[in-house]
Amino acid sequence: MSSEPQPETFLDQTLRPVSWDEYVGQESIKNNLHILISAAKERQAPPEHILFYGPPGLGKTTLAHLIARELSGNLRATSGPAIERVGDLAALLTHLGAGDILFIDEIHRLSRAIEEVLYPAMESGILNIIIGKGPSARTIELPLPPFTLIAATTRVADLSAPLRSRFSGGTFRLEFYSEEDIAQIIKRSAKILGVEIEPEGIKEIAKRSRSTPRTANYLLKRARDYAQLKRTPLSKKSVDESLGLLEVDALGLTPLDRKLLRVLIDRFNGGPAGVNALAAALAEEPTTVSEVHEPFLLQLGLIERTQRGRVATAKAYAHLGLTAPADLNQKLL
Repeated sequence: MSSEPQPETFLDQTLRPVSWDEYVGQESIKNNLHILISAAKERQAPPEHILFYGPPGLGKTTLAHLIARELSGNLRATSGPAIERVGDLAALLTHLGAGDILFIDEIHRLSRAIEEVLYPAMESGILNIIIGKGPSARTIELPLPPFTLIAATTRVADLSAPLRSRFSGGTFRLEFYSEEDIAQIIKRSAKILGVEIEPEGIKEIAKRSRSTPRTANYLLKRARDYAQLKRTPLSKKSVDESLGLLEVDALGLTPLDRKLLRVLIDRFNGGPAGVNALAAALAEEPTTVSEVHEPFLLQLGLIERTQRGRVATAKAYAHLGLTAPADLNQKLL
C-alpha cells in the first residue's frame, strides 16, 4: 500500500481493502474462505456458491471483490432490485465466462419467478428459457459455463429455503467489529487519505463507529474535513468537536437513535412496543428501524427484544439521564 495520498474520486472504493492482509476482522470467515478457495484452485474448478449476510457496512461486498481477485476471475456485480425480469437475469448469466463470479447484492429482493430460473443455473449450470405462452410454449435449455454466485443480504430470513440451500459453498454471517479492529481500519484509511491522526483521535472515532467499518470511514472523513478547515491536528479534541457537529454521541448514537429511545421511553413507557408502532411514532419505515437502528441498540444493550415487543433497558435510561422505573425487570421478562 502506497503511503502517498490517493485520488479522492470514488473515495469509498479507494478505501476498500485489496488483499486479505488488509481486510481486518471476520477471522473465522476468512479461514473458511481460504480453505474453500484453495481447494477449488487445486481442483482447477470454481468455488461453490457463497452467501454472506449481516448488517450493512460490515464488508460483504469487499469479500466478494477479494474472492474474485484471489481467483483472478471477472466480477460482474448487480443487485436484487436491478433484476426485474427473467430476461435481465438471462442476460447476466449468458455473458459470464468460465470461472467468472456473479455478485448479487440484496438478493432477498429477487422475485420468486426469477429465483426459480436461478435454481437450475446454480445447481446444474443450465438456463431454462420459456418460449411462447400456453399449450404451445416450449423450454430451451442453455448450458452455462462454470461460475460462482456470491450473494449478500441484510435479511437472510427473506430468502426462500430452496434458494438458501443452493449456497453449497457456505452461508456466512458477518459480525460487528471490535474497537481494536476498527482502530486498525481507521489507521489504514488515514494513511490512504494522507492525513495524520493522533492515537487518541483514532480511539475516539473507533468508540463512535457503531462497530462498523463503513461508519468508521465516514466519521474519519468528516473529522478530517473539520480539522482541515480549522487548521488543527486530527486529535481527540478536533474529533470530539467534529462529531459533536454531526450529533454523534459518545456511544455512536445518532439523533434518530436517541429519538427512538426517547419515543420508546416517553410514549410507550419504556415498552414493550412493536417495530411498526415505533416506526409510526418516528415517521420512519419499519425496515429502517429494524435493520439500521435496532441491531446496534441491541448490541449496546440499550434495548431488549421480548415476546411482546422492544423494551428500553436501564442502560438506555442512564444514557439519556433518566431514572429507570421500578418495574423494569418485569417488562424484560
